[in-house]
Amino acid sequence: MALSPTPAQRRVAEAADPGTGRLRGTEAQLAGLVKRGLAFRHPRPPHDHFLTSAGHRIREAGGEPEIPVASAAASQDVSPAPAAREVFAARVGGEPSVAGAAGDARLREVRGAWQGLLELRRMTHPDGSTDRPCAWERSHLVRAAALALEAAGHRPAGPDGDDGGDEDGDGGGYRVRATPQPEAVAVHGPDASVLRAYTETLERAGWHVGEHTEPRSRARYLLASPRKV
Repeated sequence: MALSPTPAQRRVAEAADPGTGRLRGTEAQLAGLVKRGLAFRHPRPPHDHFLTSAGHRIREAGGEPEIPVASAAASQDVSPAPAAREVFAARVGGEPSVAGAAGDARLREVRGAWQGLLELRRMTHPDGSTDRPCAWERSHLVRAAALALEAAGHRPAGPDGDDGGDEDGDGGGYRVRATPQPEAVAVHGPDASVLRAYTETLERAGWHVGEHTEPRSRARYLLASPRKV
């Protein structure tokens, strides 16, 4: 069960930068927020502290975090915090509609997850580059491609049959799916113009993208794989 923040810790959280979640407080206050899963310490100097998604929620609602999240020790690893350790997950398209799936809070979580992923690229690439996918993305292809699309403002498809989707159930937005190929995902969209927009986004994010045609339905789709160089 997650520990409740003290009044002093709550005041620190409430005073965080509303855009970035950057925190200011004493070492004890910041360490306490990390212990409670409401903040994480950036692994690079100057080692600033930032609110996690749970921290943003408690700051906005004045309530308890929804679920326990990372411990202080876990915050020192190099997985993409907070995206991989909390309730946030990139939407791949076709998920059931849920409360909180859209709006400012969701946009902030997506933006924070994308920035965390760029930092992970910088930390794990020998040349410090952020223009191509890292090892984590190569082992989580569907989620990584979906995060790139959602962070760029593209809308994921709703549940099958929603929004007047076609027979593939695209729901009017993107759907990212695994393929038999070891390093490629399929990206489906409602029409050719939207597929072109997806292509531009994924290429900017460091993916190789090609357009293909389904043999039976003749529907167009994208095949995307992470660029290595």
